Amino acid sequence: MLDAVSLDQLRVFIAAAEEGSFSAAGRRLRRAQSLVSQAISNLETQLGIQLFDRTKKTPTLTGAGRALLHEAKGIVGGVDVFKARARAMAQGVEPELSVVLDVVYPMWALTEAVGLFRRNFAGTALRLYVEALGGVVHAVQNGTCSIGVVGTLPEIPDNFQREALCDVPFVTVVAPSHALAAMRGAVSSSEISRHVQLVLTDRTTLTEGQNFGILSPLTWRLADMGAKLAFLRAGFGFGHMPVAMVQDDIASGRLVKIGIQGFPERAQVLAMQAVYRTDAPPGPAGRAFVKHLQQVGKG
Repeated sequence: MLDAVSLDQLRVFIAAAEEGSFSAAGRRLRRAQSLVSQAISNLETQLGIQLFDRTKKTPTLTGAGRALLHEAKGIVGGVDVFKARARAMAQGVEPELSVVLDVVYPMWALTEAVGLFRRNFAGTALRLYVEALGGVVHAVQNGTCSIGVVGTLPEIPDNFQREALCDVPFVTVVAPSHALAAMRGAVSSSEISRHVQLVLTDRTTLTEGQNFGILSPLTWRLADMGAKLAFLRAGFGFGHMPVAMVQDDIASGRLVKIGIQGFPERAQVLAMQAVYRTDAPPGPAGRAFVKHLQQVGKG
């Protein structure tokens, strides 16, 4: 008997439970109330369980009905996802999209883009990685990810296609307890060279021998942006950080913005790009994801 339970019966059960009456479920499903009632009765007979208490003016879920409603929704939802993914694959849409992002890319922009993507490609699984510097290029180059979001550094390989996304402004900051925080005006290059600079390090060899924005011979290198931020707050050194990542710290006084002679603010801007291999371009879902990143970047 249980093998005869159909998806249609489960959909009727869910509609009746959510609408609160068989007549309302009929209107939602565009069926006569009698057909809804019959479908529920047949389902109860097959299950050997009473799903609704009909002794009141309107049918209400029994304890068993409430327990099975969650399971019914899971089954119907899973089938809907299965059908959506199969339909998308038949149309050439990727079943999964893997994207690697530079750690400096604004999280608010990413979440907005993912929200847009989710509404249009609910059947495509999304896998996101976060890397620094050459880690993004490496993940796209070796095929781990089909799309990368990277800054102008490191150098983009010739076999990559690139599309402009947005500019990420940076600011140089220190803790209020740091000696540089008490200095008035722009800090001289000779003075800045006497202090430890906190910088991100590359997990790969793609930027080996290259220094980006390093102003002091005294450097502490960290592979994690969260660790760098914690070290800055602790007063261990100065460092360049994306404005979006430290604006709350600056506003609250946990960090202090400093200026450096010969290093103007207009130089502290990183142009972000979407990149992918020319021999493995993104499909419809990937193209849409890049478009969403461009859309939120312009906003």
